[in-house]
Order: sequence, then C-alpha cells, then structure tokens
Amino acid sequence: MFSSEPSNTPDQPLVKALLEPLLDDFQYWFSEANTLLTSPKADCLATEQRHGLLEKIGVAQQEVATARTLLMATDGQAGVDTAMLRNWHQLVSICWQTAQKVRKHNRSAQPGEDAQ
Repeated sequence: MFSSEPSNTPDQPLVKALLEPLLDDFQYWFSEANTLLTSPKADCLATEQRHGLLEKIGVAQQEVATARTLLMATDGQAGVDTAMLRNWHQLVSICWQTAQKVRKHNRSAQPGEDAQ
C-alpha cells in the first residue's frame, strides 16, 4: 500500500507541463503585438509610444526565448521567477489594451467598413 516513490509524480515534470504552454502564449501575444505595432494600422499611436512598446516587446521576446532554452536544456527542471512572469503578463496586458485602442481608432476612422 505504501511506496517509497511519491504517487503523484507525473511522467513529464510539472514545471515543464505548465511553463512550456505559458511561454508559447507569451511569444504568441508578443509577436501579434509586434506585427500590429509595425503595421500602418497603428499609425494612430505616437511614434514614441510605438517605439517604446516595440523595444519592451523585443526584450521580453528575448527573455522568453532564453527561459524556453533553459527549460528545454534542463528537461523541464528550470523554472522562471514569478516576478518575471508577472512582468511579461503586465506587458501582454498593455499590448492588449494598445490593440484595443488601435482597433477602436480604426473603426471610428472608417465607419462604413466592418472592423475585424
């Protein structure tokens, strides 16, 4: 009935199982924001705002890529500091808010077209 091994040991390390898709999500949203900010759709934003956000996104993408590399190199044994995850999450939130602002501006600028 009792075993010397923990009964809840997963086949794949829990950190890897949770962190890998989260890192994928961060990369996806940073890539989407980068695409939007470098498109003419985002011309409604101040140049400084666009460049500042693009710079933050670039740094975050490098950090996420580094975290992914460490995660893979250690077979899921390396984690990420929660403060770093919080920073990335806050940046994704800013990206979403910025995208919403751009969509709203483009909708009001072209009232006869369906916004996507």
